[in-house]
Amino acid sequence: MGTSKNLPHGLIFLVFWFCDLKGCVNIRKTTTAKTDFSTGPVWKSIVAQAIPLTIAQLVQLLYNVVDRVYLGHMGSGDGMALTGVGLTFPIVTLIMAFAALFGNGGVPLFSIKRGAGDDKTAQNILGNSFALLLVSSVILTVTGYIFAKPILFAFGASVDSYIYAKEYLDIYLMGTAFSMISTGMNGYINAQGFSKTGMLSVAIGAVCNIILDPVFIFGFGMGVAGAALATVISQLVSAIWVLKFLISDKASVRLCRKSIRIRKDITRNIFKIGTSNFIMHGSNCLVQVVCNSTLQVFGGDIYVGIMTVTNSVREVFNLPVMGIVNGAQPVISYNYGAKQYERVRSGINFNTIIGAGYTLIAWLLVIIFPQFWFGIFSDDVQMLSQGIEAMKIYFFGFVFMSLQFAGQSTFQAVGDAKHAIFFSLLRKVVIVVPLTLLLPRLGLGVIGVFAAEPVSNIIGGIASYLTMRMTVYKKIKNKSAVQ
Repeated sequence: MGTSKNLPHGLIFLVFWFCDLKGCVNIRKTTTAKTDFSTGPVWKSIVAQAIPLTIAQLVQLLYNVVDRVYLGHMGSGDGMALTGVGLTFPIVTLIMAFAALFGNGGVPLFSIKRGAGDDKTAQNILGNSFALLLVSSVILTVTGYIFAKPILFAFGASVDSYIYAKEYLDIYLMGTAFSMISTGMNGYINAQGFSKTGMLSVAIGAVCNIILDPVFIFGFGMGVAGAALATVISQLVSAIWVLKFLISDKASVRLCRKSIRIRKDITRNIFKIGTSNFIMHGSNCLVQVVCNSTLQVFGGDIYVGIMTVTNSVREVFNLPVMGIVNGAQPVISYNYGAKQYERVRSGINFNTIIGAGYTLIAWLLVIIFPQFWFGIFSDDVQMLSQGIEAMKIYFFGFVFMSLQFAGQSTFQAVGDAKHAIFFSLLRKVVIVVPLTLLLPRLGLGVIGVFAAEPVSNIIGGIASYLTMRMTVYKKIKNKSAVQ
């Protein structure tokens, strides 16, 4: 590794130590109304969290897809550039899987401890997550640079698309630490009730990316490399913002030097809860790899590009329901820790009803206006003509995704790691991957790859939600009876 590729990690350490000159201060002894989820209507607490989170995720979405929008409209050769960037998705997803494991894996534990009034342990969980994110980001960066070529070809790259994929990845990997810290630590801001600050964490980086992308891609003529550079700079800005808030007196529970340690007991618990997050993201990585490699065999580069566009459209429509889910999770966790079980039940019900209503509307919008959504990401005529039908099939039964989200997030919120992990594996690994490999070989060709997703939505969504109702509700009922 050259010195320049180790620089991002050094910058993160430098920024943190420079900003935290006064060291650790006492944790606030009182819980303010801003961070207390045990009073007032539950739905209002969820909405208060969900609105800024949804806005943040909208901006995060722009952060993630604006590169594809610009690259998809570069002119000659845009389809191949988009295909190349699409080949890096599994690697980016894997990086985010580790951010979810070590960052988001600690947030429910953090919220439960805060709800129980144990802010000291909550602070140690916060510091432990930060330490794990730093260490894993260094390992992932080094691994990525060493094995980039064989990984990309294993993921479905052709000789032509590899050029674009490698160009993007070489620069993107420099920002691994930034992306993991900004994503993994931002959940702790939201969990303390500062959802507007959490929104700004994402917004600041996204606005930078939106501004810098056309400058680097078109102004400086850097193309794919420009898109990656804009992303890295934007991730750096977001990471600095998140750290600066968490070490300030504004945070109810601060990140301080003494708490930044990898503790065996806390790490074990973070792994238990975070594994489901990791599997959710990791299984997405596996699915992307299997889809791209299968599409390369049965359809070639153009269908890898079509899947890139289809995944981008799905990210657009996943956004609001994920905002509700993420807004509900800290509220449910806090009340579970505070033994306010009726409020836990209300949060789950609200989460489910709103999610189901929204995903039904989203499904109809894709079915009615597929060309509009596809055209946002590519003006390649051949890709558009062949991609419309594939996208309609892919989105069939999208409403059942809300059941998956509701069940999965509830398991995580109450610390039920076993069920959260099982249903993460069920939908993607047990259903999608085998169907993606099997259906094309049964005569469906590329359409079989796109058909695997709706089948998994229906089976996995129903199974996850029904199991959650039978287990979590029973546990809540039993705990309420002994109070």
